[in-house]
Amino acid sequence: HALAGATVIANTSASDEMVGKSGYRESLIANQSARLVAAYIYANAGEGESTQDVVFGGHNMIAENGSILAKSKLFVGGAVVSEIDVQKLMAERRKMTTYPREQDEEYLRIPFSLQMQEVELTRFIDPSPFVPSDVQRRNERCEEIMMIQAMGLKKRLEHTKAKCVVLGISGGLDSTLALLVCAKAFDLLGIERSRIHAITMPGFGTTDRTYQNACKLTKELGASLEEISICESVLQHFKDIHQDVNCHDVTYENAQARERTQILMDIANRDNGLVIGTGDLSELALGWATYNGDHMSMYAVNVSVPKTLVRYLVDYYAQTTKEKQVSAILKDVLDTPVSPELLPPVDGKISQKTEDLVGPYELHDFYLYSMFRFGFSPRKIYRLACLAFGKEYDKKTIYHWLRTFYWRFFAQQFKRSCLPDGPKVGSVAVSPRGDLRMPSDASAQVWLKELEEIEENLE
Repeated sequence: HALAGATVIANTSASDEMVGKSGYRESLIANQSARLVAAYIYANAGEGESTQDVVFGGHNMIAENGSILAKSKLFVGGAVVSEIDVQKLMAERRKMTTYPREQDEEYLRIPFSLQMQEVELTRFIDPSPFVPSDVQRRNERCEEIMMIQAMGLKKRLEHTKAKCVVLGISGGLDSTLALLVCAKAFDLLGIERSRIHAITMPGFGTTDRTYQNACKLTKELGASLEEISICESVLQHFKDIHQDVNCHDVTYENAQARERTQILMDIANRDNGLVIGTGDLSELALGWATYNGDHMSMYAVNVSVPKTLVRYLVDYYAQTTKEKQVSAILKDVLDTPVSPELLPPVDGKISQKTEDLVGPYELHDFYLYSMFRFGFSPRKIYRLACLAFGKEYDKKTIYHWLRTFYWRFFAQQFKRSCLPDGPKVGSVAVSPRGDLRMPSDASAQVWLKELEEIEENLE
């Protein structure tokens, strides 16, 4: 049936009960729905059937691509209800290069029609699709991701015969994860961690908290630390281009990011090393990176790790490391607001918080996953987001940041078109060489028009 194009399979069964059989049956139906990339509706015989030799438990289930959406209790009977996302199933099939083409020769088709209507969704909408809710699965996922990142870097170091790696360390989440990955890669290679050259580059917005965390973590991990202030060089650059130092505009911010990248590249040349990129998937989706600044590196280890997952990866390392001092530093990093620290601090504290400017990363990662993984439309993503985040954000806020996401995603493709290499760790990635072959001047008109229709219906 699935090979003929069916996305929903119904099975009216007469499977009798035996000790332990219900668990096997549930696993079988879940696996079958995953194998077919389909919904599987299973209705079993129950009370009222003959019990001469066997008993039927009325074990009813609805499965969708490996997940049990609803099931009845044994010997209770009654119907089970859930919604099936046919669009999601079709998107999964399109993305699977190994899924067989439809074979519907001489297949009997019975036409029917259903009245389209909006129903209340009863299924769980995961607000954190990149992060498993189960602690054990999450820890296993974190270990696997860090190993993928480390193995990717290990191979690149072996291939290039680079003598060291060079990365900017700021005391923020992304550079912290990149440093941890470098340490793991060097351990796999059997190379001393002292050949990890961590460069801290204080600027106009650097706070003592992030600076101290960057320095302490580098030393505790056994990497080498070098401090180079960018203030004088950036001030000289401002003089050269006639930029008012008191004008805190995009030039003021990006000049600092590009100066830091220049330092890293030149040190890598000096020491025959590779510059390790620290930017993550969420930043790249939003274009929240300085073109030819922190956007550029020689190998970007975090390139396909979303921000919501970066936090859990760092937390996982903090929870599992045997080094108490490292764990304490990582916990403080986790407690620090996400910021590029390009604007001067206020009373010694971070004045520039990324999520105040571009929006909550938990929303953007939800939008990114829904759009990339399943190809959902703005209208569908908005509806699902309202269900997933209804207690945290009102509808206008969800809409506002969804519009921001689409606008920035299309406007910033030119940055993703020239991304450096980096390891893919999950099903969502934006590499121009694989997952996202998108023109830099692609029009967002269709998506923005649908967003406008949503806005007209906002209360």
